[in-house]
Amino acid sequence: MRLIVNGASHEILAPDHERLLTTLRERLHLNGTKLVCGRGECGACTVLLDGAPAYSCLTLTAACDGRDVSTIEGLARDGLLHRVQQAFIDHDALQCGFCTPGQILAAVALLERQPNPSEADVRRGMSGNLCRCGTYPKIVRAVLAAAEGGAADG
Repeated sequence: MRLIVNGASHEILAPDHERLLTTLRERLHLNGTKLVCGRGECGACTVLLDGAPAYSCLTLTAACDGRDVSTIEGLARDGLLHRVQQAFIDHDALQCGFCTPGQILAAVALLERQPNPSEADVRRGMSGNLCRCGTYPKIVRAVLAAAEGGAADG
């Protein structure tokens, strides 16, 4: 099957039961996508699948044939962080950092769908991503700041 990951095409030979998370981490060596719960409950494994957030721990690689997958490694362009990545740094929206890649990708998708969200919109839009460190207020501020910066595409 063919996956387009962060803009690059990859021919993948994977068993039918292999999860996208495993393919990204073990076959393509993209380790920014994290395995935490393995049940789609925490969002640490969030990637963008054709621009929409998806839990890669629940998504079969076989279901991604020919589709566009974006991971945290693909957000920065020409040595510049994506505006959401920069907002997370500027607003100290991370502590241990384990959930951060999934949080950032969920925020990018949210801002693509809704470029000018309210605080309630951000809270609702990010509700599928958990942070055990409890940095939710800072995450919300970071997403709102990224929205103020313009379109979410960089």
